[in-house]
Amino acid sequence: MEQLIISPKTKIHDLLEAYPELEDILIQAAPQFRKLKNPLLRKTIARVTTLSQAAVIGGIKVEALINALRESAGQQTLETYSADETSYNYEKPGWYSSDAIRKKIEISDMLNAGEQPLHEVLSDLKELKDEEILEIIAPFLPAPLIDKTISLGYRHWIRQNGAEFDIFVTKS
Repeated sequence: MEQLIISPKTKIHDLLEAYPELEDILIQAAPQFRKLKNPLLRKTIARVTTLSQAAVIGGIKVEALINALRESAGQQTLETYSADETSYNYEKPGWYSSDAIRKKIEISDMLNAGEQPLHEVLSDLKELKDEEILEIIAPFLPAPLIDKTISLGYRHWIRQNGAEFDIFVTKS
């Protein structure tokens, strides 16, 4: 079997399949990764989340995370990365109005049931009319989900609300 080279684009699932011992390194890097102990989340979120996205979720630098994992796996650490750094919008935009929220989705229950919320979110986004907003309430920053909405041309705003995140999405 070919050795997995750890990079910002490596999926967490693939990393832990190749190097199960690195789970503790991930958890030490960011306590949010403790959720990887949940088999249902590990089957869903870990399959779509890259290490670059995980660094965003954990609030740590992608370089530090990748190098810690590479070092523990016996791979050479790197000084520079060509990771696609997506910038997320944390400043309240002019298009936001609480009156424009068409629907709210709380994704915690879906995640805890082992379901991937992406399909429901995308379905709800397709139903939005101009200037309508979909609000997604998440227990952590759902970077893969936000990246997908960005790639489809939607605008977003992220508001941290205690331990939860409110993500507001609208058409461009």
